Amino acid sequence: MTSGESFYGGIPVFRGFTSLMDPALYAPLPDNWSIGVADIVDSTKAIAAQRYKAVNMAGAAVIAAVTNALEGREFPFVFGGDGASFAVAPSDIEPAREALAATATWVREDLDLKMRVALVPVGAIRAQGLDVRVARFGPSANLSYAMFSGGGLAWADAAMKRGEFAVNEAPAGTQPDLSGLSCRFEVIPAARGLILSVLVMPARGADPSAFRKVIEDIIHLVERSPDGGRPVPAQGPPLKWPPQGLDFEARTRRGGSLLARRASVLAYTLFVYLIMRFDLNVGGFVPNVYKRQVVENSDFRKYDDGLRMILDCTPQLERALSDRLAAAARDGVVHYGLYQQDAAMMTCFTPSALRSDHVHFIDGARGGYASAATALKAMMA
Repeated sequence: MTSGESFYGGIPVFRGFTSLMDPALYAPLPDNWSIGVADIVDSTKAIAAQRYKAVNMAGAAVIAAVTNALEGREFPFVFGGDGASFAVAPSDIEPAREALAATATWVREDLDLKMRVALVPVGAIRAQGLDVRVARFGPSANLSYAMFSGGGLAWADAAMKRGEFAVNEAPAGTQPDLSGLSCRFEVIPAARGLILSVLVMPARGADPSAFRKVIEDIIHLVERSPDGGRPVPAQGPPLKWPPQGLDFEARTRRGGSLLARRASVLAYTLFVYLIMRFDLNVGGFVPNVYKRQVVENSDFRKYDDGLRMILDCTPQLERALSDRLAAAARDGVVHYGLYQQDAAMMTCFTPSALRSDHVHFIDGARGGYASAATALKAMMA
């Protein structure tokens, strides 16, 4: 089966994150599929200017735009903080290309950031002796997130940064369909001591079984911590009005002046805030059910040729993770980056609040994955 949902939808969902490194869970992408990759150029400078909310919004916009362009058809994707990656079937390549091009234009014009985007044929990756394999992890019964292995996603990202397989920006003024993309929740303060951004990649030439053992050790350390280190509290993230992300959400809207869009978002978010604040059931929407699903659906750990996690953890757990990773790095098995901050942040993609499969991307609120990647690059230098 090589068509869109018949391939990805046919992959069984696994539940326990401790099984992450089991090769049997991963199915090879069909040869005629393509990998989409996107990232923010000079994201480190944007973070230094305290623009990390904009950086996160840009990364999530890629997933929202492609999802809407594919009219809700299921496809594998992964959010990387300052970018995103995904895979699409041949019939979806052109809509995905148009969505990438439009998103790059929107990011430059509305967020004042520069985004690189590329579409890389899976065949080109396999010609390098690498692979792209995908699994589906279900953090809850509501939805699943894609996990990628085989080294192909990392190669596609590097190729994009070399300027290969580039997708050119759409004409000025082109607006992607970003319906459902929002960032209304406040930052989430650490409850256990600190928010830790974790990024672990295999060192060049590392023994795959040794790398698997390190990842499994890290996951087991985390699983022993309360709630597996989930940075989203059981009652859901804090919500205030007007929301911090008001301007960003206004910029995702189409049509009318920015002032009119801001006014529209102000009115709508006040309506939502009152519903949530006073626990009002409206038109089939049940606030407590939605809040529980937000917690369950939070995307705070993933695998895309390397392990990424945003953890709410104690200083003791941070030391245990750091010690294990430092030992593995000395043995030539991994490169890694850790970054500590005092809060996490959430960017949401909710095409329908009445469905249970709304998506909530978690990152560190003061640098997150991008700062962990900077630490990893310094280790490799």
